[in-house]
Parts: sequence; C-alpha cells; structure tokens
Amino acid sequence: MALGQAAVTVSPKLVEKHVESSPLLHRAWRVLTSDQEVLDLLRMSNVMAVDRLLYNDHGPVHARIVAGSALEMFNILYENGVKPSSLENNTVDTVDEARLIVLMAAYLHDIGNSVHRQNHELIGALLAKDILSRLLPQILGSNHRKLNFIRAEIMHAIYATAPDVDALTVEAGIVKVADATDMAEGRARYPYRKGKMDIHAISALAIKRVEISNGDERPVRITVFMNDSAGFFQIEKVMLPKLVRTPIKSFVEVQPVLITGGSERRMPVIKL
Repeated sequence: MALGQAAVTVSPKLVEKHVESSPLLHRAWRVLTSDQEVLDLLRMSNVMAVDRLLYNDHGPVHARIVAGSALEMFNILYENGVKPSSLENNTVDTVDEARLIVLMAAYLHDIGNSVHRQNHELIGALLAKDILSRLLPQILGSNHRKLNFIRAEIMHAIYATAPDVDALTVEAGIVKVADATDMAEGRARYPYRKGKMDIHAISALAIKRVEISNGDERPVRITVFMNDSAGFFQIEKVMLPKLVRTPIKSFVEVQPVLITGGSERRMPVIKL
C-alpha cells in the first residue's frame, strides 16, 4: 500500500487541486464550467429536485463536490495499484484520460434531474451524449481516435450512479461512491428550512464533515464525522448500498466517528 497522506475534507474546493495538476483536466474543467447548456441543466436540476421536491442539493455545488471527491479517490486507488478499467480495456490511451472520464461523469451525473427525478440517472446519461459529442472534441481534439469510447465510458458512469445499477468499471464505481460522500449538513439545510423533516434531512444535518484518506487496511478510507447517531442512516442507507455495487468495494473502508461532548469516538471500521 502507498504511504499515507493527510486526510482531505470533501468540499467544493477539492476539485480545484486536481484540475490544476493536469493540463488536460484543467482544459476540461474550463470547458465544462463555462458551457451554457451544462450550467442551465445543473440549475434546472436544482429547480426540479430542491425547489419542487424539497430534496437536497443536486446542482453545481454538488457537482463540484462529487468531482473533487471522485478525483481524490481515483488518485489514491491508482497510487495503490488499482488500474482504471478504461486503461485495462484500451478505451483510453493515458491515465489522464481515465481521470477525464471520472471528472466529466462526476460533474454531469445529476443533469437528468432537470427533466425528472425518476430515472434521472438514465435520463442524464442520454442527455450527456450530445453534450459530450460537442465538448469532447474541444478537450481532446476532433481527431482523437477514441472519442466514442470515452463518451460511452462517461455515459456508463453517469447511468451507474443509480442505486439499482451495477458500476462495471473502476471509474464508474469511483463516481458512484463519490456521489455518496457529499452528505454533510449543508445539503439538508434548504429542505429543513422549508419544513421537510424526514430521516434524510435529519440524518444529513447530523453529518459535520467527510474526509478521504489512505486506509489502514485498504487503499481508501472515508471518514464520516457526525454529532448524532442519526448520521448512521447516511452511511447504512446511502453510502454502503452504492459501494457494494461497485468494483472498488474491496478497496474502500468507512470509518464512522461520533462527536459527543467535544470528544470524538471512533466506531468500528466498516469493510464490505
């Protein structure tokens, strides 16, 4: 296992560290975050999910958080010898192109909410096809011989974020799990203010922060800090069901930490 590194907090700023370290990702990030259609679909996703259904954030902030979390996990896994499926199957030429799949799928994974919450993962994958056909040549060049493969890999990773769909690639598994790492209290504030008091809102309000680091026994550790045992719902009903349907389940451990009376109590590490 690679040497340990300092834990990073899951936040909207995490993605910036990763895109600045790669000219390809930097170009992709610039294209993604300045595209008007993408911006409008992410905005509409929050209109549909948050304003109309009183769900948690599914817009541009969530997209940034998931993208940063996914790239952080990708790097830890790769440094520990976990090979991206796209490299294994020769659908990309470089590791950075595998990272590109993760970045774009993570950022676009919730755009299907702009149409409807039901089946939004499938809708999002279909919406992404034309977007990717337009954006990928700007990022990789119009003559790149694997544009169609990369587009299909991104579409698969978006579709595989659905709870009942298996992620068939390492990259899709990373995006699926990264989606669940955005569980801290900020996600629940808007529905809570609007009077939504279900277990999803209450449990999310209990989560104070989420960190990603090297694990003790597995490459990736996801540490979830909570100030109430209600936060376990987020781990048990949101994160673990996603993790179990990915190829990376044997590489990830989850550490719950309960904060009470100013002290932190580490609970048993969860390994699937």
